[in-house]
Amino acid sequence: MITPIIDEKAIERLRAMINGVQRIAITCHKSPDGDALGSTLALCHVLRRLGKDAVVVTPDMAPRSLEFIPGVHDIVVFTKHELRARHVLQEAQLICCLDFNAMKRIDRLAEIIEPLKTPRVLIDHHLGPEDVFDLAISFPEASSTCELVFRVFMQLGLLKFMDRYTASCLYVGLLTDTGGFAYSCENPEFYEIVASVMRRRFDRITLYNKAMNTFSADSLRLQGYAINEKMELYPECGVALITLDKEELERFNYNRGDTETLVNKPLAIPGIYWSVFMREDADKIKLSCRSQGDFSVSDICEHYFNGGGHKNAAGGEFDGTIDEAVQVFHQVLADLFPDVTEQKTEEQQ
Repeated sequence: MITPIIDEKAIERLRAMINGVQRIAITCHKSPDGDALGSTLALCHVLRRLGKDAVVVTPDMAPRSLEFIPGVHDIVVFTKHELRARHVLQEAQLICCLDFNAMKRIDRLAEIIEPLKTPRVLIDHHLGPEDVFDLAISFPEASSTCELVFRVFMQLGLLKFMDRYTASCLYVGLLTDTGGFAYSCENPEFYEIVASVMRRRFDRITLYNKAMNTFSADSLRLQGYAINEKMELYPECGVALITLDKEELERFNYNRGDTETLVNKPLAIPGIYWSVFMREDADKIKLSCRSQGDFSVSDICEHYFNGGGHKNAAGGEFDGTIDEAVQVFHQVLADLFPDVTEQKTEEQQ
């Protein structure tokens, strides 16, 4: 049995908010991943089945690797259709904010939404949500926002509207935000939710392969280069580091999503329980961390890299060069493993 974890007062308030409006906009963070797209599209579909005029608006394009998600081509993308996106948001009677905890994460959409008096509902699983939402359904212990959307459906009595289309969207988010059910899914109820979703009899194998096992030739070559040429191991600390700068990304015709699973690869090495991947973007360094067991990467990303996340999966950003970001990483090692780094320094001398 799946435990109702959302406060009933919040559920009843959400029910009233949905029932009292017709036009609903749904949005998510910039550079949407499988969880952001899966949760927004699943919610949109169920709301439409309720007779609502629901539209998903994203700050920018979905990566090509996720264009298989049902409904992704119906999304209004701000960077592609700015006037349409503005109109949808300004005319909405309710705005549902999914898979982000701070308005800065929706980029220029924040400039449109913040001045509006339209009620905002947050459904999210990231730590420390801002106090800018009229109703916040926030559970950092949840595996994904897709898990929370399922729980919202369950407690609102809307699971009867969860068809194969909706289930497919939710499955992608449940799958990708746990690295293929590898982390952030210790709660046994997570698998009961997966089972309930799978009962809608969508093509699970095809979805799994498209989400986890499909790469372009350029993406495979880039990942091979990164592992062969750029992976550094620190066995004394149980950590691996991979960095890719803009020149290297351009050499392999990088598209957003091409390195999505790269950070997980070093964890296959015995003795490595913490993996760090740094990628140079246009104006900052993007960082992803994954870990195994009790080693938490969330605090590291929060304290050193202006980010955060979950115990075994977190990320952050760094304003500076990739060399400077690596220097900060070395400082992290010195702070966490002072005995090891002092010994290494003595050996080098």
